[in-house]
Amino acid sequence: MSIETQPRTDGPPTAEDAANLRQQARAVGMNPDYWYAVEEVRNVKPGSVTEVVFWKQSIALFRSEDGSFHAMENRCLHRQVKLSLGEVEGCRLVCGYHGWGYDEEGHVVDIPDLFGRTKVPRLSVRSYPVQVRYGLVWIFPGDPALAEERRIPEIPELEGPGRWACVPLRFDLTAHHSIIIDNVSDFSHAYLHRQYRPFDGATLTRHETIGDNVHLAYETRVGRGRISGKFVDHGRLNTNHMELCYEYPYQRSNTDDEIKHWLFVLPIDERTTRTFFLFYFQSLKIPLLPVRIPRWAMTTVLRLANRMLIGPLLSQDRWAVEAEQAGYEHNWDAPPIEVNPVVRSFQQVTVRKWREHLEREAAVNANDA
Repeated sequence: MSIETQPRTDGPPTAEDAANLRQQARAVGMNPDYWYAVEEVRNVKPGSVTEVVFWKQSIALFRSEDGSFHAMENRCLHRQVKLSLGEVEGCRLVCGYHGWGYDEEGHVVDIPDLFGRTKVPRLSVRSYPVQVRYGLVWIFPGDPALAEERRIPEIPELEGPGRWACVPLRFDLTAHHSIIIDNVSDFSHAYLHRQYRPFDGATLTRHETIGDNVHLAYETRVGRGRISGKFVDHGRLNTNHMELCYEYPYQRSNTDDEIKHWLFVLPIDERTTRTFFLFYFQSLKIPLLPVRIPRWAMTTVLRLANRMLIGPLLSQDRWAVEAEQAGYEHNWDAPPIEVNPVVRSFQQVTVRKWREHLEREAAVNANDA
């Protein structure tokens, strides 16, 4: 049956029923056997708990009073109430309903109703590996045995005493994660950003899929905005070329080894994604002067830039991806038309990695049967 004659249902098809690559890409989750950024460190104070979601899995992320982070399945075994509705007492997460206490590994260690009459039964919820890096809290939602093998991306510029300044930006978007990946690496949408001109005149010069990574490059004029362009030293840097990579499940870019960014996506469900943008610069210059902004002042400059320039720029992308999500939901059976070949490559990797996860999960379940 052709796309044009497919009968409508109550909504877009599932990945299993999708007839074309775009439909499949818009339905799949992300492979859980990777580290995913879930929250900014600064947003989770010691002694607090919050809910985060990885592809429909609710997770209670809590910070013990000693400052350490922990994550576990977000349900109390007693009445299935979310543990994120409870509170942190020392190094325990306590359910707000009957006071059942869970230690940092998800084991039940206290049931007040027993009044010490008997030992606490051996009960536990699933716990998740947690790390803190680059000002973000990361969770490994997949097979914990793979957590050491699969590493958080190495960003040497953001570590050590000489690290570059970076102030993360978080957005919760009403859009599927594949739409966001398509957006950030497809420079054919320069028209959207004509006010800020972060890039323009883009010509695709490289496009190659190697394993799970899609490498691409553009000849494009970077940082030509009326205000932002004055902070970039165009005379010293080659700002006419940008390298990008969809390094599943992450995305990054590099302009002359001095202007860089990473994007980390947290897939929540078919139409909701949390994103973390990390923009970092070796240096910027003082407008109208051939003088670099001192390293000690860069964090303050980036905070202002996030508020006045980068944040508003990304808000344009928010509008675009959320509008695309709404358009897809109403016109999911429209024939796919794509002019940039890299988008198809992104979608192929996204769909393949989800299938790999499902196949591995099926094999595990078969062995357990």
